[in-house]
Amino acid sequence: MDSNSVTHNEAEGRFEIALGNDKALLQYRRTDHSITLIHTEVPQASRGRGLGNQLIRAALDYAHFNQLKVVPVCPFVKAYLKKHPEAAN
Repeated sequence: MDSNSVTHNEAEGRFEIALGNDKALLQYRRTDHSITLIHTEVPQASRGRGLGNQLIRAALDYAHFNQLKVVPVCPFVKAYLKKHPEAAN
């Protein structure tokens, strides 16, 4: 697990992890009742460190806290939820 922290960039509609001059991100679209998780992107050099999973967990925590229905569009998010069905609740 990486010690980089996830920040919520509401203005850009994404969760981010700063990686020096780069960043990992999870793009989303929010409505009053749902959050659509659109795209996860981790720079090639930073892959395999669990950063994508960190972003997804932050988004799911946010959805749970705000009582939002999660709509996974991103294939990476769909795969995560299939491996961790308890996280969808």
